Amino acid sequence: MRTKITRTIANPLLFKQQLLQWAQQFQEVVFLDSNDYHQKYASYDCVLAVDAFTSVKTDYHNAFEDLKQYQQQTKDWLFGYLSYDLKNDTEVLQSNNFDGLGFPDLFFFQPKKIMLVKGNQVEVQYLRLCDDEIESDFLAIQNNLPFKTIYHSPFQIQQRISKYNYIAKVTTMLEHIHHGDIYEANFCMEFYAEKAIINPLEIYQKLNSISKPPFATFFKNQHQYLLCASPERYIRKEGDRIISQPIKGTAKRFKDAVLDENSKTELATNPKERSENIMIVDLVRNDLSHTANKGSVIVEELCGIYSFEQVHQMISTVVSTADPSTSPIEILKTTFPMGSMTGAPKISAMKIIEELEETKRGLYSGAVGYFTPDNDFDFNVVIRSILYNAKEQYLSFSVGSAITSQSVPELEYEECLLKAKAMFEVLS
Repeated sequence: MRTKITRTIANPLLFKQQLLQWAQQFQEVVFLDSNDYHQKYASYDCVLAVDAFTSVKTDYHNAFEDLKQYQQQTKDWLFGYLSYDLKNDTEVLQSNNFDGLGFPDLFFFQPKKIMLVKGNQVEVQYLRLCDDEIESDFLAIQNNLPFKTIYHSPFQIQQRISKYNYIAKVTTMLEHIHHGDIYEANFCMEFYAEKAIINPLEIYQKLNSISKPPFATFFKNQHQYLLCASPERYIRKEGDRIISQPIKGTAKRFKDAVLDENSKTELATNPKERSENIMIVDLVRNDLSHTANKGSVIVEELCGIYSFEQVHQMISTVVSTADPSTSPIEILKTTFPMGSMTGAPKISAMKIIEELEETKRGLYSGAVGYFTPDNDFDFNVVIRSILYNAKEQYLSFSVGSAITSQSVPELEYEECLLKAKAMFEVLS
């Protein structure tokens, strides 16, 4: 049971910054920020969950079943992540590539303390065992208590796959497409640094300030961090309504207004970008149909153009209704990993991805989010993100693009560098 109180805050932007700084004292932190980006589907402007009362942490073996049991037993708010390699639980697949980060495949926790910000209201939800700390915590947040600063040491960012090898691998992927093995696949490559010492909070704040995405995330599990500036929602559940919003299609932003508008128009009419998006929409429709009421899967918006600080994106919205008796975990299991980060057909694409990529994706192209006590949920797609293991001093970020029959390997490489720009900027 939780004690719930609502408070009015004078300056929501300042309060969010104070909230995140205050949270650094805890071993488990999930901070989700919409950055006031206008969205049709949203519950809160910002959410903070800290301090695990209970948790589940596992590798991919029977991971969805473990999560289902945990979610049904707690019947409470749960926050955490699904790593990409949970594909090995749902299909006969493996992940044998290099992993420098060592994150668990699945991690969720039941937080002792939750803050839900909407406008100038903050709803505080504390477990009864610690609700006597609400007043002192609120005072501490507003007094902006100092936290231990970790100073940067110089480190070199390296590229796991060279440009030459990238072009060769994409050429191989194109051969698979021309042979009819797949129609599309998302191919990713890693940038990494060893012996890296950073202040994760400072890096997250820089990344968020230059990106301002609707699905920003600061995640901490002891020495493991995710600093995420994702523009993409994976999937959301509101009662019996399921919403998925895949992104496929990227274009540059320009300071010059005319050039910027031209870039948007070119993206909207580009046949390659549209075909990429439409193929993934078809895949998402198929995924949602596994748990949807008959005839309820609808494409609400096809190939909409949305602008972010760094790039323009093409986003579609696919919705369905599910029977109230359907487990929320079943909805996740039958749609994961998300189509925008795999390809079509999904299983064939994932097999080819595994052969050609050189890094285990782990949390990258997985999802971070939460379950409510009412069986609703909301999850992002972990892209435009920095992953960091402070204990191992290993830092990693990956970028990818969709390869189709119309792809030019050199242009796909340039798209990857465009997506990596923000991460390079905040780490330089």
